[in-house]
Amino acid sequence: MSGPSSATSTPATRPGSWWRPIAPRRWLAAAGLALALGGPARADDYAAVPGWPGEDPAAALVPLLRSCGALEAQPPWTALCAAAAAADDPRAFFEHWFRPVPLGTGLLTGYYEPELRGAQAPGGAYQVPLHALPPAGPLRLLDRAAIEAGGLAGQGLELVFVDDAVDAFFLQIQGSGRIRLADGQVLRLGYAGRNEHPYRAIGRSLIARGAIAREAMSMQAIRAWLAAAPPAEAAALLRENPAYIFFRPILDLPAEAGPIGTLGVPLTPGRSLAVDPAFIPLGVPVFLATRDPVDGTPVRRLVVAQDTGGAIRGPARGDLFWGWGRRRRRAPG
Repeated sequence: MSGPSSATSTPATRPGSWWRPIAPRRWLAAAGLALALGGPARADDYAAVPGWPGEDPAAALVPLLRSCGALEAQPPWTALCAAAAAADDPRAFFEHWFRPVPLGTGLLTGYYEPELRGAQAPGGAYQVPLHALPPAGPLRLLDRAAIEAGGLAGQGLELVFVDDAVDAFFLQIQGSGRIRLADGQVLRLGYAGRNEHPYRAIGRSLIARGAIAREAMSMQAIRAWLAAAPPAEAAALLRENPAYIFFRPILDLPAEAGPIGTLGVPLTPGRSLAVDPAFIPLGVPVFLATRDPVDGTPVRRLVVAQDTGGAIRGPARGDLFWGWGRRRRRAPG
């Protein structure tokens, strides 16, 4: 697709970009299109778009204006962002400034920002540390098993202690999250880096064992298996993945704001999309035409490309940000 060349530069590694859960909430996108700068569109360009402009197009202005925070200094975004801030007819705004470019049919999945319980010092149930990034050198060569056996102890890298090793594992998969402390404070953590070991999918291991059928594989299925397995067997499975993610505190980010995506702006629940920037420039709107995987109802929605992911490859592959907290855990899977 075409779009502003200034938005197509290679993005920095962002929270969760190294891997996505196997078979999270799957949406088969019946149609997908990006809205490329270069409008106004011809009168009939949008007539062929199924369900255009979708549910509440005004809601897509929120993430678009957040994209402007990163892009408005770059032409042609300067004029576009000024128009977006003053828009009183969202549909007319999008049709004037963008033209639709079909992306084809592909896979749409979902992800979320998890919330864990934690404490700033070990004690009681809080025994699982989340670590800051070690300095370059031997400590980054440690694999997950070595780190969990205490390989980083005494280095002063512990940021917080949580009460569940499985939750900590999936927090690393998502790449960012919230830790709710006993006094009600919430610590926001973002991706800081990783060790030098490749990711190995524990879901594939369970499929190979015959523990979970391939067609039934999901994050929830993995969690259910781990909860039912003897603790030593569950821990051994987690350690089959030698990769390990390190975090950094995210300061001055309001509780009502989502995590920071690749574009460098907070993500908006239900309206921010992770894409492959080789095909879709970050910052542009994308229109989704699909069905809800739970009840089959049609979904027609304008979202904005603001994030990336290691498993998000190709023009019609997307990952929709759902929100945060434990209640959101059910949505992506």
